[in-house]
Amino acid sequence: MNIADEKRNVYLVGLMGAGKTTIAKVLAKRLAYQFVDSDHEIEARTGVSLPTIFEIEGEQGFRKREAQVIADLASLSGRVVATGGGAVLRPENRASLRGSGLVIYLNVPLQTLCERTRHDKNRPLLQVSDPLLKLKELHEQRDPLYRSIADLVVSGSRISAQAVLQLLVKEMEKSWKR
Repeated sequence: MNIADEKRNVYLVGLMGAGKTTIAKVLAKRLAYQFVDSDHEIEARTGVSLPTIFEIEGEQGFRKREAQVIADLASLSGRVVATGGGAVLRPENRASLRGSGLVIYLNVPLQTLCERTRHDKNRPLLQVSDPLLKLKELHEQRDPLYRSIADLVVSGSRISAQAVLQLLVKEMEKSWKR
Protein backbone atom coordinates (compact mmCIF):
# COMPACT_ATOMS: atom_id res chain seq x y z
CA MET A 1 0.00 0.00 0.00
CA ASN A 2 1.27 3.45 -0.84
CA ILE A 3 1.26 5.73 2.20
CA ALA A 4 -0.51 8.51 0.34
CA ASP A 5 -3.35 6.24 -0.86
CA GLU A 6 -5.11 6.38 2.48
CA LYS A 7 -4.66 10.15 3.03
CA ARG A 8 -4.81 9.89 6.81
CA ASN A 9 -3.44 12.94 8.56
CA VAL A 10 -0.03 12.87 10.17
CA TYR A 11 0.47 14.85 13.37
CA LEU A 12 3.78 15.80 14.91
CA VAL A 13 3.73 16.41 18.65
CA GLY A 14 6.45 17.39 21.10
CA LEU A 15 7.78 20.31 23.08
CA MET A 16 8.53 23.65 21.48
CA GLY A 17 11.78 23.54 19.57
CA ALA A 18 11.58 19.79 18.85
CA GLY A 19 11.55 20.39 15.09
CA LYS A 20 7.89 19.65 14.44
CA THR A 21 7.45 22.39 11.83
CA THR A 22 10.70 21.66 10.01
CA ILE A 23 10.05 17.93 9.79
CA ALA A 24 6.34 18.37 9.00
CA LYS A 25 7.18 20.53 5.98
CA VAL A 26 9.59 17.93 4.59
CA LEU A 27 7.18 15.07 5.30
CA ALA A 28 4.25 16.89 3.69
CA LYS A 29 6.28 17.46 0.54
CA ARG A 30 7.33 13.80 0.42
CA LEU A 31 3.74 12.59 0.84
CA ALA A 32 2.23 15.28 -1.41
CA TYR A 33 0.08 16.32 1.56
CA GLN A 34 -0.78 19.81 2.69
CA PHE A 35 1.43 21.20 5.47
CA VAL A 36 -0.32 22.96 8.36
CA ASP A 37 1.20 24.49 11.48
CA SER A 38 -1.61 24.69 14.06
CA ASP A 39 -0.07 27.74 15.77
CA HIS A 40 0.18 29.57 12.45
CA GLU A 41 -3.42 28.61 11.71
CA ILE A 42 -4.51 30.19 15.00
CA GLU A 43 -2.59 33.36 14.12
CA ALA A 44 -4.15 33.43 10.64
CA ARG A 45 -7.67 33.06 12.05
CA THR A 46 -7.23 35.71 14.74
CA GLY A 47 -5.00 38.11 12.85
CA VAL A 48 -2.67 38.47 15.85
CA SER A 49 0.45 36.76 17.20
CA LEU A 50 0.42 34.01 19.82
CA PRO A 51 2.01 36.29 22.44
CA THR A 52 -0.82 38.78 21.86
CA ILE A 53 -3.45 36.05 22.31
CA PHE A 54 -1.74 34.94 25.54
CA GLU A 55 -1.57 38.55 26.74
CA ILE A 56 -5.25 39.29 26.04
CA GLU A 57 -6.95 35.93 26.63
CA GLY A 58 -4.42 34.05 28.76
CA GLU A 59 -3.35 30.47 28.22
CA GLN A 60 -6.91 29.14 28.63
CA GLY A 61 -8.22 31.43 25.88
CA PHE A 62 -5.43 30.28 23.63
CA ARG A 63 -6.10 26.59 24.43
CA LYS A 64 -9.77 27.06 23.52
CA ARG A 65 -8.78 28.45 20.11
CA GLU A 66 -6.25 25.67 19.69
CA ALA A 67 -8.89 23.00 20.40
CA GLN A 68 -11.12 24.43 17.66
CA VAL A 69 -8.26 24.39 15.14
CA ILE A 70 -7.33 20.80 16.07
CA ALA A 71 -10.96 19.68 15.70
CA ASP A 72 -11.22 21.40 12.33
CA LEU A 73 -7.99 19.85 11.07
CA ALA A 74 -9.01 16.40 12.33
CA SER A 75 -12.11 16.59 10.13
CA LEU A 76 -9.90 16.92 7.05
CA SER A 77 -7.52 14.45 5.43
CA GLY A 78 -4.21 14.56 3.62
CA ARG A 79 -2.55 16.97 6.05
CA VAL A 80 0.75 16.88 7.89
CA VAL A 81 0.19 18.98 10.99
CA ALA A 82 2.83 20.47 13.26
CA THR A 83 0.91 20.90 16.49
CA GLY A 84 1.65 23.36 19.26
CA GLY A 85 3.59 21.89 22.16
CA GLY A 86 0.58 22.06 24.49
CA ALA A 87 -2.01 20.69 22.08
CA VAL A 88 -2.02 17.41 24.03
CA LEU A 89 -3.16 19.07 27.27
CA ARG A 90 -6.86 18.83 26.44
CA PRO A 91 -8.39 15.33 26.31
CA GLU A 92 -10.53 16.28 23.30
CA ASN A 93 -7.40 17.23 21.35
CA ARG A 94 -5.73 13.93 22.18
CA ALA A 95 -8.85 12.09 21.00
CA SER A 96 -9.02 14.12 17.79
CA LEU A 97 -5.36 13.55 16.96
CA ARG A 98 -5.41 9.85 17.80
CA GLY A 99 -8.67 9.25 15.96
CA SER A 100 -7.83 10.94 12.68
CA GLY A 101 -4.27 10.04 11.83
CA LEU A 102 -0.80 8.89 12.70
CA VAL A 103 0.79 10.67 15.69
CA ILE A 104 4.56 11.08 15.83
CA TYR A 105 6.23 12.30 19.02
CA LEU A 106 9.53 14.12 18.50
CA ASN A 107 11.33 13.69 21.82
CA VAL A 108 14.36 15.98 21.98
CA PRO A 109 16.72 16.50 24.96
CA LEU A 110 15.85 19.52 27.08
CA GLN A 111 19.25 21.21 26.63
CA THR A 112 18.78 21.07 22.85
CA LEU A 113 15.28 22.52 23.16
CA CYS A 114 16.63 25.33 25.32
CA GLU A 115 19.36 26.12 22.78
CA ARG A 116 16.87 26.16 19.91
CA THR A 117 14.31 28.39 21.66
CA ARG A 118 16.40 30.74 23.79
CA HIS A 119 16.12 33.76 21.48
CA ASP A 120 12.55 33.20 20.29
CA LYS A 121 10.20 35.84 21.68
CA ASN A 122 7.15 34.12 20.14
CA ARG A 123 7.10 31.45 22.85
CA PRO A 124 5.09 33.01 25.70
CA LEU A 125 5.60 30.11 28.11
CA LEU A 126 9.39 30.52 27.92
CA GLN A 127 9.48 34.23 28.75
CA VAL A 128 10.67 33.38 32.26
CA SER A 129 13.93 33.81 34.19
CA ASP A 130 14.90 30.11 33.82
CA PRO A 131 13.69 28.70 30.46
CA LEU A 132 15.49 25.37 30.99
CA LEU A 133 13.63 24.81 34.26
CA LYS A 134 10.35 25.70 32.52
CA LEU A 135 11.10 23.22 29.72
CA LYS A 136 11.82 20.55 32.34
CA GLU A 137 8.45 21.23 34.00
CA LEU A 138 6.64 21.15 30.65
CA HIS A 139 8.38 17.88 29.74
CA GLU A 140 7.39 16.25 33.03
CA GLN A 141 3.78 17.30 32.48
CA ARG A 142 3.49 16.57 28.76
CA ASP A 143 5.78 13.60 28.04
CA PRO A 144 3.25 11.03 29.35
CA LEU A 145 0.52 12.69 27.25
CA TYR A 146 2.64 12.66 24.09
CA ARG A 147 3.48 9.00 24.66
CA SER A 148 -0.14 8.08 25.35
CA ILE A 149 -1.20 9.05 21.82
CA ALA A 150 2.00 8.44 19.84
CA ASP A 151 2.10 5.77 17.17
CA LEU A 152 5.82 6.46 16.86
CA VAL A 153 8.36 8.08 19.20
CA VAL A 154 11.50 9.52 17.60
CA SER A 155 14.21 10.49 20.08
CA GLY A 156 17.37 12.49 19.53
CA SER A 157 18.81 15.93 18.99
CA ARG A 158 21.29 15.72 16.14
CA ILE A 159 19.28 13.71 13.62
CA SER A 160 18.60 15.48 10.33
CA ALA A 161 15.13 16.15 8.98
CA GLN A 162 15.89 13.79 6.08
CA ALA A 163 16.91 10.97 8.42
CA VAL A 164 13.76 11.48 10.50
CA LEU A 165 11.74 11.56 7.29
CA GLN A 166 13.14 8.21 6.15
CA LEU A 167 12.38 6.64 9.53
CA LEU A 168 8.88 8.10 9.60
CA VAL A 169 8.03 6.97 6.08
CA LYS A 170 9.23 3.43 6.91
CA GLU A 171 7.21 3.35 10.14
CA MET A 172 4.14 4.86 8.49
CA GLU A 173 4.17 2.22 5.79
CA LYS A 174 4.30 -0.51 8.48
CA SER A 175 1.58 1.19 10.54
CA TRP A 176 -0.80 1.68 7.65
CA LYS A 177 -0.44 -1.88 6.38
CA ARG A 178 -2.00 -3.18 9.60
